[in-house]
Amino acid sequence: MIAIGEASRRSGVGIETIRYYEREGVVPRPVRAANNRRLYSEDDVGRLRFLKRCRDLGFLLADAKALLELSHRDDDECQSVKTIAERHTAKVREKIEELQRLEAALAELTRNCSDGNVSCPMLNRLSR
Repeated sequence: MIAIGEASRRSGVGIETIRYYEREGVVPRPVRAANNRRLYSEDDVGRLRFLKRCRDLGFLLADAKALLELSHRDDDECQSVKTIAERHTAKVREKIEELQRLEAALAELTRNCSDGNVSCPMLNRLSR
């Protein structure tokens, strides 16, 4: 059994985030030592590492929690995992499209800029 600092180091999840996950019921509350300090098992660290990977991929916490729960079931839940991943992929594609529109708009605005202008076309356009 290890303390929260070591669990944080091994999992890559910050201490405050671990506490947040516990409060929100994303991970089970750990056992407590006689001095009331949290103690974590290797399974606990594995759960935290799993959640970190999900969050690094941009999954919402609710989806990361659902995936974590599915990973600990005995039956094959591949279709459920696929559904969550496909929904997330669609959201990622929407964000990419939005960023591409943003990039195009900024490129258009900056094309109108020229050195030495007293009145900045970009600021004028943004003020409208």
